[in-house]
Amino acid sequence: MQKYFVQVECDVTAEVQVQPFRYRAYVNNELFAERTWIWNNCYLEESFQIQAQPGIYPIVFETVDETNGCIKVRNYRVVTGAGQIINYQGNPSLEISDALA
Repeated sequence: MQKYFVQVECDVTAEVQVQPFRYRAYVNNELFAERTWIWNNCYLEESFQIQAQPGIYPIVFETVDETNGCIKVRNYRVVTGAGQIINYQGNPSLEISDALA
């Protein structure tokens, strides 16, 4: 089965109560990023580069230091490749499809 390259971006903001404040990002239960938030009054564009077969790949963010703050993730988008963002089992997910190639 053919693999496709897809790049996904989303915007992440944080409300930090206490440092250190960290979060993790997973795609299909695979850890893609762990970040320590050090910024004020801004957002990050988180980017995932994925090469995979057609299928559905949930994107999940979690805070490591739950009592130290919270994050908001929005504006998920495919910037390159044969994919689209869908809601799958309550999570934003990347759908890679031959039909989108």
